[in-house]
Amino acid sequence: MRFLLLLLCITSITFGSDTIMIAISGGSGSGKTTIAQKIHEYFPDDSVLICQDYYYRDLSHLSFEERAKTNFDHPDSIEFELMFEQLTALKEQKLVSVPRYDFSIHTRREETVEVQPKKIVICEGMLLLAVPEIRNLFDLKLYIDTDEDIRLIRRILRDQTERGRTVPNILSQYMSTVRPMYKEFVEPSKQFADLIIPEGGHNQPALDVIISKIKDDLYGSTYVQWNQHEPITVKSQN
Repeated sequence: MRFLLLLLCITSITFGSDTIMIAISGGSGSGKTTIAQKIHEYFPDDSVLICQDYYYRDLSHLSFEERAKTNFDHPDSIEFELMFEQLTALKEQKLVSVPRYDFSIHTRREETVEVQPKKIVICEGMLLLAVPEIRNLFDLKLYIDTDEDIRLIRRILRDQTERGRTVPNILSQYMSTVRPMYKEFVEPSKQFADLIIPEGGHNQPALDVIISKIKDDLYGSTYVQWNQHEPITVKSQN
């Protein structure tokens, strides 16, 4: 039954332009990047992957100590104006120069990366559904719903290996900003999702149906596989 509801829900979604815009949101460590990468890997020649993290504001005018005190989980930490401008350009099939962010020093890198427009734009980030101007750019809005303890463990492992953080530093940031901002901004934005996907990036049935919908729109073919033992949560389109 859940699978049939998922099919009905996703087939009712209409992609309104030549460019398919997909938002993948959820808490830190929920599996957003995993889902985004899997969709991108299925359409390597026809898709581009954009991360909200690229658009953290440039803090080079502040000392390192001042940068480290920034609340990076509040919407004000993201330059959504630039993000809106560049996502709109990609939607219109225009080339953009995307910024890059260095988490080890808490500021933008000097170099940018040129991104060619593609038929599919996949964007992942915690706050994509919390900002109306950004949210309204997308044809398909996904929310990755993962238990808090799993998200915290994943964040600790990631920040240690990829961002050079210590466990006390990670936990301090989690309790002071990550968790409160999740409760205030991220979790409430779940109501705007077309589909809510539990189990992070490992819900293969949901991923198969999403890929099938995209593939059907692009190529006119259908591909669906379903493992009935994996749960899928469906959220009606608002």
